[in-house]
Amino acid sequence: MVNSTSLLCPDCFYSLLRPPMASNPFSPAPSPLSTDHYLRSLHHVGAFPSPLSIHRSSSAGRVCFRAAAAFRGSRRTKRLNVQPREEASPSVPDLKAGVAVYKPKSYEVVVADAANSLVSALEDGKIRLEIEFPPLPSSISSYKGSSDEFIDANIQLALAVIRKVQDMKGTKSCVVFPDQPEKRRACQLFRTALDTIDGISIGSLDDVPSGPVTSVFKSFLKAMDFDFADDDEGRWKSSEAPSLFVFVNCSTRDLSIIEKYVEKFVVATPALLFNLELDTLRSDLGLLGFPTKELHYRFLSQFVPVFYIRTRDYSKTVPVAPFIINYSGALLRQYPGPWQVMLKQADGSYACIAESATRFTLGETKEELLRVLGLQEEEGSSLGFLRRGFKNATWWEEDVELELSANWRS
Repeated sequence: MVNSTSLLCPDCFYSLLRPPMASNPFSPAPSPLSTDHYLRSLHHVGAFPSPLSIHRSSSAGRVCFRAAAAFRGSRRTKRLNVQPREEASPSVPDLKAGVAVYKPKSYEVVVADAANSLVSALEDGKIRLEIEFPPLPSSISSYKGSSDEFIDANIQLALAVIRKVQDMKGTKSCVVFPDQPEKRRACQLFRTALDTIDGISIGSLDDVPSGPVTSVFKSFLKAMDFDFADDDEGRWKSSEAPSLFVFVNCSTRDLSIIEKYVEKFVVATPALLFNLELDTLRSDLGLLGFPTKELHYRFLSQFVPVFYIRTRDYSKTVPVAPFIINYSGALLRQYPGPWQVMLKQADGSYACIAESATRFTLGETKEELLRVLGLQEEEGSSLGFLRRGFKNATWWEEDVELELSANWRS
């Protein structure tokens, strides 16, 4: 568990979040039974053609990953010849071409990449923005890890991105927490980090005007000294109006309040949803006690993913030893670059195998990984139907005609 006393230093938290056994912050060290080793063994016995070949160009350090001829012709697959990005650049790099290999050495590199993409989107006039990447190494899942670890890590990373964006663009940011207790806790834990960011301000979703019943309840809590107010909260107020609002650690129930907050305070100002795991929150929409699906159609669909990394682990059974193949991949987007499907390599890096100007669905991402690995069933086969099922897309990925905006797909 991350030591809460160490969370106050904004310059050294990257080492705390760095995984102890792997250079890639998104995954632990690869297992001995790797997909690459298995596929090469199949190639030797003639079971499959060589699924992935690596060619080096004349420029040193440039790597081009090419799918085998048996799998060429995919509607989205495109070969890339882009310099791998491993170090943070002091200036905004050209991200329009995407990356061929993504292997950040630490979370400092990830934060720099997220800040660069955010600045590019702000310069293009985008005002509804989303950043999504694993706040902790994937060896610590959201089910196994402590919720406080994820909450604190998200705040740390958000403050780090805010600092870099301020250095690059001079942006004055306001961090919005779900409620007053979360706001007060953050003020106590991250007092030093907040003091190091010039012009930062803080707020909460409780600032949204509420109905008469809620107002009476808040008045009662205040009278009983349970309003969770903090005398130090006033120290983080800027004389200038914020030029960026950052929402952190919000739940599905908070999404409708975020919409009201944006309509009240952030009409023409950029708003950033930071690491809210929107795909997970969308799955609750429409259920009893949660906001309706229309919230996605009219509000969440407006937000452009400017930096997005979603890692996934898969497995597939095959008729030869070892019978079960484990493989991993990721869906990557760095604005203004394309959406990219990345295949995890044995060294922990992610290699681009397909790209598109529009967002891949989760089912399409998995199909691209299977195609390049040579593990995809024949089109229209009964086995392929049994594996995929009748539906291989979520309702928010399918209901295109109901969306007021397609920004979240772009």
